[in-house]
Amino acid sequence: MDKNLVPRPHYTAWLQRWKNKNVIKVVTGMRRSGKSCIFELFQGELRAGGIPESNIHCINFESLDEEYPTDARGLYRYLVQRLRPGVNYVFLDEVQHVADFERAVDGLALRDDVDLYITGSNAFFLSSELATLLTGRYVELRVLPFSYSEFLSARPSESNPDTEFNRYLTYGGMPFSARLDDERSILDYLGGVFSTIVLEDVAQRYPRMDMRSFRDTAAYLADNIGNITSRKRIASGLALAGTKATATTVGGYLDILMENYLFFKAGRYDLRGREYLATLEKYYLGDLGFRFWLLGKTQGDVGHRIENAVYLELLRRYRTVSVGKLGAAEVDFVVTGDSGPEYFQVAQTVLPEETREREFKPLRSLADNYPKTVLTLDRIGVGDYDGIRQNNIVDWLLEEDR
Repeated sequence: MDKNLVPRPHYTAWLQRWKNKNVIKVVTGMRRSGKSCIFELFQGELRAGGIPESNIHCINFESLDEEYPTDARGLYRYLVQRLRPGVNYVFLDEVQHVADFERAVDGLALRDDVDLYITGSNAFFLSSELATLLTGRYVELRVLPFSYSEFLSARPSESNPDTEFNRYLTYGGMPFSARLDDERSILDYLGGVFSTIVLEDVAQRYPRMDMRSFRDTAAYLADNIGNITSRKRIASGLALAGTKATATTVGGYLDILMENYLFFKAGRYDLRGREYLATLEKYYLGDLGFRFWLLGKTQGDVGHRIENAVYLELLRRYRTVSVGKLGAAEVDFVVTGDSGPEYFQVAQTVLPEETREREFKPLRSLADNYPKTVLTLDRIGVGDYDGIRQNNIVDWLLEEDR
């Protein structure tokens, strides 16, 4: 195992929890977000736990080091011939490159001597066909780029967490770029990742799509992270910038951007009616570095960028994150914890009294005793206020108890 790999305990602990259970472990996430490295970390844990090398079988279908069968029957035969007595841990990385891979996955999953782990880089990987075939027989782990804690682990040991946080907000948490120090290299790398997603995952499936219009939509969303919007509003915004796209076309672009984990949608939840609302959602980047690459912005808009960072961390901790609607007011995020809902407000600062009142008021209006937290960059004023916890964002991101 590469000693330079950054530990990612949240994900390896999940794999350990599902090890030897009779379900397929499906790992999804954006390209270059670290899925292969997580497999490598987990395989190291297997070896340390006494699993012989001969019982660990790894294939990365995007690697050029070896040639592997790229049809379902050929892949199945190739692996079965290499199985050894006892449990065999089979890892198929980017298996969507195999024609009819669902059949090979299904066949391997039926064997008592195989514990199966597979990855894919877009949500189409779990299309209705695969999901139907594997109904009730798989669990999904969604991998995100580095959390801030993981990002710090990749930076020099003497790094200051508060100083590095600004770097994280600007360049994001893609694992490889976290170790780069010059802006030009980071830009080149992020551009390469985005282009790979567009050319290999999008253009191949949608060859007639207007790529310029698609990229303009991505740039518009990146410039409006955290703003309530709709397909119609996005189409109008694009038109003002000289890009023509109907609301229907924009809807298709949004689906593709989310399918490839470049963006996530946070739907709105009516806290009084206790129901999800069908319109006016928010979008957040899968990694903040793409905002920098798409827009070239290194300064400003700190409030929305920290909101995006908090959103991604909540996705890591809670899986589902919504925007709370409370009459005319809004709670930035509503999540479901082990004991019920939890509420979060995010602000750059609440030191001005009018800002404090604006951010705390919606949480005070909630007539329940579930946890309520205000996250800011302030280091003055942290503590509990009438049951509402105010915490520094950097400290919260680095909390060990998740």
